[in-house]
Amino acid sequence: MLDPQKTFYLEIFGCQMNVHDSEKVIGTLLAQGYRRVSTVEEAGLVLYNTCSIRDKAEQKVFHRLADYKKLHAQGKRFGVLGCVAQQEGEKIFERAPHVSLVCGSASYRNLPQMLVQLEAGNQRVTGLDDRETDECFETEFTARTNPHRGYITIIEGCDKFCAYCVVPFTRGKERSRTSDSVLLEARQMADLGYSEIQLLGQIVNSYKDPSGKMTFAELLAAVGAVSGIRRVRFTTSHPRHFGSDIVAAIESAPTLCDHVHLPIQSGSTRVLAAMQRLYSRDEYLERVAWIRAARREISITTDIIVGFPGETEAEFEQTLSLLEEVEFDAVFGFKYSPRPNTPSLHLPDLVPDEEKARRLAVLLEQQRGIQKRCYQRHVGQVIEVMVEGQNVARGQWTGRTSQNKVLNFTVPNGVIPVVGSFIPTLTTGSFPNSLLGEMVV
Repeated sequence: MLDPQKTFYLEIFGCQMNVHDSEKVIGTLLAQGYRRVSTVEEAGLVLYNTCSIRDKAEQKVFHRLADYKKLHAQGKRFGVLGCVAQQEGEKIFERAPHVSLVCGSASYRNLPQMLVQLEAGNQRVTGLDDRETDECFETEFTARTNPHRGYITIIEGCDKFCAYCVVPFTRGKERSRTSDSVLLEARQMADLGYSEIQLLGQIVNSYKDPSGKMTFAELLAAVGAVSGIRRVRFTTSHPRHFGSDIVAAIESAPTLCDHVHLPIQSGSTRVLAAMQRLYSRDEYLERVAWIRAARREISITTDIIVGFPGETEAEFEQTLSLLEEVEFDAVFGFKYSPRPNTPSLHLPDLVPDEEKARRLAVLLEQQRGIQKRCYQRHVGQVIEVMVEGQNVARGQWTGRTSQNKVLNFTVPNGVIPVVGSFIPTLTTGSFPNSLLGEMVV
């Protein structure tokens, strides 16, 4: 009979890296004889895989821990994983004494030993590798949640130290996997029926093959050439390492998706320098020009931070002008959030919160108009989508295009698309964040 203490519940906060890390954590727990359950109440071990990129995400975790503190008396054990764990370390035990496990993302490979300590009754188990670790978290026990689309982490950590970013402190130094190990995992996934692969890294295009066999662009093409793989995506890129060879790889390999996520963060060269982003506005626009000159239409999405310390109204206007110049297909906008240990904490001229909120609203409203124009251009085109599911209430199916755009479509009577399949659709309408179409028979 299964020990009720060997049941676990895992809640995930944050980015795609956290999602994939959680798949590997889940697989590790299953391999150690644990069983996953769907509620906190059922679990003997309650885990939170955390994000500290913004204060709101961090506080949400501690609120969740406070909400369930009363369950500790029932014998439940609690664990904090990921970036908040690495950032706060053993201080979490002081803030939430009912927590028994604190494990940073660079220490996940040690989870089996840490679980043994928990099971032996140790009330404070930690795994907090420093920035010097050279180890990647590779495991054969990944519990993938989507049977058609899967992630492969090719590089962990970050060496950029952007002034606002806590990631270099929470995820350690950059460390890449060998191209052989990445391609082996890609082939294994293809053999299991996966048709879309997304390569992940805090800065994915900072990849450096330890064996020296492949550049990042060459690895992209090699993964795209794996038999059975229909689509390859990658995120997140840094403009500093974005070369024209990446565009050439996308052009030459039909399986590489027509989409690049390339964070700009600000349209002002002075603000970019203060952010320690290592490129100028003009250098960013040079990379955009490479993408726009491609033979295939490649969508560009980006991240932007408003209200960075010292950002003037004129500099914010430079960001707005950049939106019009580039015409991004999507923008993920954020208000600047001060984070522990980051250089920006010591910068003067803080922008008031209400002004940050105003600038974010202006930015998103302007981008909404741009996206309406961008999406309208697809009307009348036949576009292949990967089927993701059905919206029964609307009588529609939903899929995603190579450009990473959601397309909701209708099908002829009697036709039931297979989730994970690829079908052609005629685009008949557009909205700022999605497309409308009908299946082409």
